[in-house]
Amino acid sequence: MTQKNTSDLSLYQYNFCPFCMTTRSAIKKLGIEIEIRDTMKNPHHRQTLFTEGGMTQVPCLRIEKGNDVEWMYESSDIVAYLKKRFG
Repeated sequence: MTQKNTSDLSLYQYNFCPFCMTTRSAIKKLGIEIEIRDTMKNPHHRQTLFTEGGMTQVPCLRIEKGNDVEWMYESSDIVAYLKKRFG
């Protein structure tokens, strides 16, 4: 079985957001582990999302690409990206 490298990913979300639930469900189905950053429980994560990502909308997938960072909003875009990369 090939190890799936997800060290460049983190998901900004909170537990009761229905779009976040959809995204977490897709992550589980793909059998991958992504660092989860709860923006409701941790004000630092919420501030980082706003300061670096530009808004506090969740879910948001933070994708590190070398020295660059992409902030992907919209659960459908995140799920499509993860399925393409890990599916």
